[in-house]
Amino acid sequence: MNTLIVITGPTAVGKTQLTLELAQYYGIPVINADSRQIYKELKIGTAAPTEEQMRQAQHYFVGSKSISDYYNASMYEQEVLKLLESLFATSPVQLLSGGSMMYIDAVCNGIDDIPTIREDIRTEMKRRYEEEGLEALCEDLKRLDPEHYESVDRQNYRRVIHALEICYQTGKTYTSFRKQTKKERPFNIIKIGLNRDREELYGRINQRVDDMMAQGLLDEVRAMAPYREVNALNTVGYKELFDYMDGRWPLEEAIERIKGNTRRYARKQLTWYKRDENIRWFHPDQQQDILNYISLL
Repeated sequence: MNTLIVITGPTAVGKTQLTLELAQYYGIPVINADSRQIYKELKIGTAAPTEEQMRQAQHYFVGSKSISDYYNASMYEQEVLKLLESLFATSPVQLLSGGSMMYIDAVCNGIDDIPTIREDIRTEMKRRYEEEGLEALCEDLKRLDPEHYESVDRQNYRRVIHALEICYQTGKTYTSFRKQTKKERPFNIIKIGLNRDREELYGRINQRVDDMMAQGLLDEVRAMAPYREVNALNTVGYKELFDYMDGRWPLEEAIERIKGNTRRYARKQLTWYKRDENIRWFHPDQQQDILNYISLL
């Protein structure tokens, strides 16, 4: 049976190197599952594969969209499944790698059928956010959908607003749209999770941020300033440097905040992954153990 190998894990853990080794071992391409690396303008801040890494294996969904393009997990699901149909015709083993939990879930389990928001609802929620503020909207979400209120990032106004839009448009909770039946796939799925000791992972995160700054992240962010309201830029690394550019804090503090928020995101990723009992965990250096595990399935 055709098999999709999924490589995932927290940011900066070392997914790229293992993914390239597996791609070369099997002679197959890499299907990227990072929701921000899809955008061609966001190379440095998303740690997108370098030109050298792209030469080592063909990559799909890297730099294939512009930040001005509308894109979501449902569209990603459809495009990846269509791509897999053609790729499986050339090899019974294919490879998907990344850390965007919702994109991976969309391919493996199917995305929930969430309705498109009407323009009048969207306009009204924007007005409320501007006039009442985020705290008031969070209280409204707590009343309408207490379950989602407990899990949503309540500092991310876009996610709070989107959940409320669903509640008001449908009369149902946002949570009810996140509990659809898992979709069956016509291929086997092997999930490999990579992790390191916390101190080791945090050290890699801090070094990656320093490397990004040295590579020109600030210039990349400055170039994106005219588009800062685009959802793709509501991302760690860009948000903090936009605030620096606005004079909210000095550059040194912005850099430290990027590191702290990236570490926080890594913890959030690991919490999400704990729900999936199908993930088999390895240290990134256990390449041979990983190959042996794959070959047994």
